[in-house]
Order: sequence, then structure tokens, then C-alpha cells
Amino acid sequence: MKENKNISISTNNGKTVALIAYLTIIGLIAAVIMNNKNATSLGRFHIRQSIGITVTAMAVGLLRYVPLVGNIVGLIIGIVILVALILSILSAVKGEEQELPFIGNLFQKWFSMI
Repeated sequence: MKENKNISISTNNGKTVALIAYLTIIGLIAAVIMNNKNATSLGRFHIRQSIGITVTAMAVGLLRYVPLVGNIVGLIIGIVILVALILSILSAVKGEEQELPFIGNLFQKWFSMI
């Protein structure tokens, strides 16, 4: 019975790391530290997705400094980022390694050192 408990704890830790990765930059840093202690595939996957979403959001934030067009494009892309964040959190809650449409596979390649 103890073996089954350890397996579920390990799986749960992967889910915990995956969820924490999406909670602000501090959560992302905490998830990286937690995953270094007890590395799981699920944790690494969601950390990479979260880094990608965060970097994209920061880049879009810079668009706000472009007059007129930057605000409109930034708003539209911001909504897309919010939807991507929600989809990623749902995937983490389910314990799935589901890539974001269109760009998720790139996040996995770009941040493969994690």
C-alpha cells in the first residue's frame, strides 16, 4: 500500500508544480525550484509553457509604447494570452501535457533546457 501512496504523491507533486508555474513570476520561480528537487515530466512541461506565456506577455507589454496601433494589437494579443493561460491551467489541473495551439510546441523547443 505504501508504494501506491508514493506514486500518487509523486503524481500530485507534478500537478502541484504544474499549477504553481502559472501563478505569477514568483510562482514560476517557486515551481522551478520545486521541480529541481523532485523532477517530473509534467512539471517540466508546464514550466516551459508558463515561461513561454510569460515571455510573450512581456513582449506584448512593450507594444503599449507604440502609439495607437500598439494599444489595439496589445489588447487583442492580451486576450489571446489570457485564453492561453486559462487553457494551460486547465491542462495542469487535469495532469495533462497538452501544448498550446500554434506556439506550444515552440515553447517546448525554445525552453528545452528546463
